[in-house]
Amino acid sequence: MIDVQRLAVLREVARRGSFNQAALALRCTPSAVSQQVAALERSLGAPVVERSTRGVTLTDAGRLLVEAAEAIAAELADTQQRVTRLTAERTALTVATFASGGRRLLPGALAAFVAAHPEVELTILEAEPEESLPAVREGRADLALAYHLDGPPPARPGDRSGLDWTPLGEDPLRVVLPNGHPAAGRAEPLHLAELADQRWILGCHKSAGQLARHGALVGVELRISCTATDYAFAQALVGAGVGIALIPEIGLTGDPELAVRPLAEPAPRRHLGLALARRRRGRAARLAEELANGLAIGLENGLVSDLG
Repeated sequence: MIDVQRLAVLREVARRGSFNQAALALRCTPSAVSQQVAALERSLGAPVVERSTRGVTLTDAGRLLVEAAEAIAAELADTQQRVTRLTAERTALTVATFASGGRRLLPGALAAFVAAHPEVELTILEAEPEESLPAVREGRADLALAYHLDGPPPARPGDRSGLDWTPLGEDPLRVVLPNGHPAAGRAEPLHLAELADQRWILGCHKSAGQLARHGALVGVELRISCTATDYAFAQALVGAGVGIALIPEIGLTGDPELAVRPLAEPAPRRHLGLALARRRRGRAARLAEELANGLAIGLENGLVSDLG
């Protein structure tokens, strides 16, 4: 029989990449972590990690166990949430969203939802996808408005993510320039290669890697002058003449002093979507589905909050 507590220790080792970091997270000693992993390997009859001076990596058996540990943790967290809700006087609904999506995409759907369900205790969490998706999977949130960059979506039918992912559309990244910039009045899309000598301001640290990959496709290395965590701040820096910015369309402020131009393909973009827990049950789950449907329909009909 595989010990669930040892699975939890292995899961933390996989998350942190070392016994020392896992021990800090678990508030125990590295020796205790090592002993738990060794005991798990003895009971299993196979190694679950490969140890080196650079840390630890999972074996194939270890990866299978961590997948099982993630599923068990999500199921237990979901059960805890449902037990808590059974004793609550009011139905609670928690929605996680990234900031620009919450500003531009959620208000219309939330207004209709709150009007239809004034009794629901609604909580909105601002969180990036790397936080919001695990929150839905583990039952700490009922619905997440999220995005992914290049590559496959965060959940696909039949996988072990524990999530159902509904695509909502693309959010292209635009070049934002001062009105006086030579390229500001261009009608055709701009090419990254012709902007290689510019200083770039990014409104999100994830954009740096994405911009570097797209720059490599056209054979240029772009200069990053500033990586901000707020799209409005990044656009204010453009207005101040610090550089030009790469901003998702739904993060644009509509500043009349700035010009917004598309990039020629292949252009970077975010892929928007909604995440619901696959094992959803009860009234909160039904309400989350209702809100998700309302948001999807609103986007299809172009009901997005105004800029500015």
